[in-house]
Amino acid sequence: MEAIKQHQGLVFPLNRSNIDTDQIIPKQFLKRIERTGFGQFLFFNWRFDDEGNERADFALNEPKYENSTVLIAGENFGCGSSREHAPWALLDYGFKVIIAPSFADIFYNNSLKNGIIPIKMEEVQLNKWMEQAETGRLVLDINLLEQTITDQENLIVPFDIPEYHKEKLINGWDDIALTLLHQEKIEQFENSL
Repeated sequence: MEAIKQHQGLVFPLNRSNIDTDQIIPKQFLKRIERTGFGQFLFFNWRFDDEGNERADFALNEPKYENSTVLIAGENFGCGSSREHAPWALLDYGFKVIIAPSFADIFYNNSLKNGIIPIKMEEVQLNKWMEQAETGRLVLDINLLEQTITDQENLIVPFDIPEYHKEKLINGWDDIALTLLHQEKIEQFENSL
């Protein structure tokens, strides 16, 4: 997992609530066994028509959102099934940060485990950023060390994140890397058998 202490990125506004994991990555694309390659299928049914052509009415297909790395969405983001493929698709597409009023619990934890920073934000501020990103170009600077988001007007907004997950993200530790921090003790135990 890539370490992340600070991230500055272009915002893509997805002004929808209750975006479930099947909308994030439809079930027909879950046949891969590796974690990569899912980004091309992100929001597939919204981004493409039945013939596979980009839909002009889905904002992520607009050139102004090309290379967006921060996603702002409505409440209950990531609801539905518990598929870990959803954060894999978002990360593979290039999103590093997701800001929403609330997240489905399993999606929230899967995001943290895979190197995405999910940030819960009050709707009043989120709606201001949503409007700015829809009508213009919005870049946010997320500082995980300070737990702050700074916008283009130098407004600084604090956010909460569990300390355990913050430490894992800052150091780039997934669950395996965290276990390997104790490799010497593991080897000592194995040798004692």
